[in-house]
Amino acid sequence: MVKLGVNVDHIAAARQARLGFLPDPVYFALLAERCGANGITAHLREDRRHIQDEDVRRLRKKIKTKLNLEMAITRAMVQFACATKVDDVCLVPEKRQELTTEGGLDVAGQRVKIKSAIDTLKKSGIYTSIFVAPDLKQIVAAHAAGADCVELHTGTYADAKSSEERKREFKKLLLAGRCARDLGLILNAGHGLDYKNVGPVAKIAGMNELNIGYSIVLRSLEVGFENAVKEMKKLI
Repeated sequence: MVKLGVNVDHIAAARQARLGFLPDPVYFALLAERCGANGITAHLREDRRHIQDEDVRRLRKKIKTKLNLEMAITRAMVQFACATKVDDVCLVPEKRQELTTEGGLDVAGQRVKIKSAIDTLKKSGIYTSIFVAPDLKQIVAAHAAGADCVELHTGTYADAKSSEERKREFKKLLLAGRCARDLGLILNAGHGLDYKNVGPVAKIAGMNELNIGYSIVLRSLEVGFENAVKEMKKLI
């Protein structure tokens, strides 16, 4: 069974629009768990544009499944993850000017730095993943850096403008998934997945977990958050 990780970043973004207390991402994380989510994902960005440090601490104390922290590879972030004792860390690229994470991490170009971060995280018992494009070179580099898992960036697949383009991008995901499995890596995926395009990705052989946030929040405006999570869980 493919697992569903619900990302609560966009709940926090709505709160930060008014710099208030509501909506509370922790409340919605607990609601997602009750509706079948297998884990909660939050991206603690360096600019703190949505999720805040205290959100992560509260999530760590409150949720019953697991907490997956997406973060950039910085000393401060690694120290925070270890101190907070999150379950999982997914290392992601981060640019201040981007609206959301735009692509996979260049593992091959900074393998030493990434390996050092992973070694530190593993000493604290933290399961480590790397967010990568469906690029075989990057997957091999992630394995060499000591990652437990790769999370395939599905944004290019999701944003495809034609059926032919989507088929090409899906084939890349298939090949990347096979490479990850052959190397003994756990296989996750995420970014841009919604109720129309998630099915084929969920069916990729060996797929472990899909991390989805934005489309669930959008769907919740129509059917409510509980139903939005249940619908996505059923689809995958």
